[in-house]
Amino acid sequence: MLNRRHFSAGLAATAFAGLTQHASGFAPSRIRAYGGLVSDRNHLIDLPRGFSYRVISALGQPMSDGYAVPASADGMGCFDLGGGRVALVRNHELRAGALGKMPWPTGTTGPEQSYDRTRSGLALPGGTSTLVYDLKQQRVEKEYLSLVGTIRNCAGSITPWGSWLSCEEDVTRKGDGVRADHGWVFEVPAQHVGLVDPVPLKAMGRFNHEAAAVDPRTGIVYMTEDRADSLFYRFLPNSKGELAQGGALQALGFRDARDGDSRNWTGIGLERTSPKQAVWIPLDGPESPDDDLRNRGRAAGAALFARGEGVHMGNGEVYFCCTSGGPKKLGQIMRYRPSRFEGQPDEKDEPGQLALFVESYDPADMHYGDNLTVAPNGHLIVCEDQSGYVVDNHLRGVTPEGDTYPFARLRTQTELAGACFSPDGSTLFVNVFNPTKTLAITGPWGRFKGRS
Repeated sequence: MLNRRHFSAGLAATAFAGLTQHASGFAPSRIRAYGGLVSDRNHLIDLPRGFSYRVISALGQPMSDGYAVPASADGMGCFDLGGGRVALVRNHELRAGALGKMPWPTGTTGPEQSYDRTRSGLALPGGTSTLVYDLKQQRVEKEYLSLVGTIRNCAGSITPWGSWLSCEEDVTRKGDGVRADHGWVFEVPAQHVGLVDPVPLKAMGRFNHEAAAVDPRTGIVYMTEDRADSLFYRFLPNSKGELAQGGALQALGFRDARDGDSRNWTGIGLERTSPKQAVWIPLDGPESPDDDLRNRGRAAGAALFARGEGVHMGNGEVYFCCTSGGPKKLGQIMRYRPSRFEGQPDEKDEPGQLALFVESYDPADMHYGDNLTVAPNGHLIVCEDQSGYVVDNHLRGVTPEGDTYPFARLRTQTELAGACFSPDGSTLFVNVFNPTKTLAITGPWGRFKGRS
């Protein structure tokens, strides 16, 4: 099974193992990349010459289980099934009240395996769907719901043991129109056909989850929180690969507590040239009925981040987007390098380090980075998530030096999400959020031209 670290280690170890720390040289005019973008005659997505896309799934299409493709496709992970086949586990960021967007027939109450229901007994529409795709034949073999009854499943993480962690970006309480608390992480095995038993992993915390990344070396899970005053979390499992067995939740802080604000909105709390040594602050009461984990963590010395979103586990390093960080509030990308003794007592003598890798000062460089992944050439591919009535979202490439370039431009008024690559590096899968479309993009990934 391919996971993010294995992919970057195999294809991008030399590029990302020693990323420069200045990462300040935004110079799009000096990056030739794959050349200019070619206008799409179908008015969906512009790509460089030589690249093409195929729509492999779309909103409302009938699936193998008799349900319809759900709306609001967000984070997604790709898993190797062998024989040139992959499984794509895809989140659907549907609110509890989005009952008109249910993937089952109107007038029915939905699947029995739903995690939660409305007071009247209707299954909540959020969750995941799974596609099995044949890379050689370029076709979907089957497609089905795999998790139902959750709220606003935003992003998540591939695990080294072959599952997808689907994260709820919602903290609705039991009694507020629903029958259970929300704000959890759920695990969806990629090879499971049909709906999984929806078990919330409560020890991983109840908060406004965004995304997660698992370090295969340690089994530690790193998690982001989509709030303006968010924290960066890690979960130390009691048993590696067995998240349901519980563990400890912690939040990242800096050894120099005076520099506890990484957002750089009103001053420079985090510089590109000066990585900060990390401390990890224990968080009691992870089930947090009052949704106060970030407040308690901050009071204990945890660092603040500006809307933590997509996370990627690279070759021994963790990259995550802070969507509204920086003086211009256009976005940052952070890099966390774990300690050799991550999660162990000796890490206090050799702590992990957090560095500011990218900070945007111009919307043409990066505007609200969200989900991210790694390309075959070792560059990051970042999905933009601008807000407002009119948006112009791109897939942005980021070189190991921190330079950005446009790889694709979405022509519709929504966002791209869930970017992930096939195990062989031939295909980039990405979602159009609404109306749901899942695209398979192929082309000459090795043709990158570098600087002019």
